[in-house]
Amino acid sequence: MISLRTPGKITADILNIAHRGARAFAPENTLVAFQKAKLFACQMFEMDVRFSKDRELIVYHDEQLTRCTDVKLKFPGRKTYTVEDFTYDELITLDAGSWYIEQLSLPAFNRQEFLQSLTDEESTRFVTPQDIQLYASGNIKIPTLKQTLEFARHADIMVNIELKTQPNVATELAEGVVKLVELMKMDNQVVISSFAHDQLKTVRQLTKTIAIAILTSDKIENLNDYLRLLDADAYHPNCYNEPDSPGSRKLNQYGITEVRSTGRYVNGWTCNNKDDMRQLITTGVTGLISDFPNRVQDVLLEY
Repeated sequence: MISLRTPGKITADILNIAHRGARAFAPENTLVAFQKAKLFACQMFEMDVRFSKDRELIVYHDEQLTRCTDVKLKFPGRKTYTVEDFTYDELITLDAGSWYIEQLSLPAFNRQEFLQSLTDEESTRFVTPQDIQLYASGNIKIPTLKQTLEFARHADIMVNIELKTQPNVATELAEGVVKLVELMKMDNQVVISSFAHDQLKTVRQLTKTIAIAILTSDKIENLNDYLRLLDADAYHPNCYNEPDSPGSRKLNQYGITEVRSTGRYVNGWTCNNKDDMRQLITTGVTGLISDFPNRVQDVLLEY
């Protein structure tokens, strides 16, 4: 098992990191998506954590439940549909899988953006009839962080836990995640990341053994000094700069060489294009966070 908290011990292998699990081939941030990541031999999967109303650590990306569940069908007429307005008992009644099958039934250009490049060949190869039946069954649920970590421990795969930003509970969220990781003795199997770097400060105050990674879409001046100040182990930049015009995407290679020179990890997100993966590898990234770990796998085989 690789430990991101071991300075200067970066493996020669590029990490294949499944974004929200292998979400091109399974409903994101669910146990079946994490299982897919293991099938692709990913060394790590990335996921997101939030609090429910009753302070259960829930694995879910969006602030709203509407995109990836049937919450409006199960709870019609609620004033809000944010994760933090639902208890754990309410959340586990939701169907977190059928939306993905509905997306696959649409023409590619009408799907959510990350699924628009999914090819028929990939879909046929990596989403089996059994998968489709399971995802549409209503039995795919939003997992807890504990359930997710239990899976990761059993599967011997690393976990990137992204702390989402929730008003008034940022410190409590960081504390809850650290406490659970330590309780499960998984310090060396986890990296905690966030766009809210104050949360990472809290994590580092609580633990010296769990790796932390700064998430950013911005250029950070004096980047290595900033990472040193936070005692961060990794830099997770957006693979793309803000587009100059609609439809344009420019590869972001800022800071990669600089950070690598200090022995820290650089894991770029979210890269689904093989040519861009090759260029980022040439520049020096240590990992690629992707919705399509099969494409990362194909590119890494070239090296």
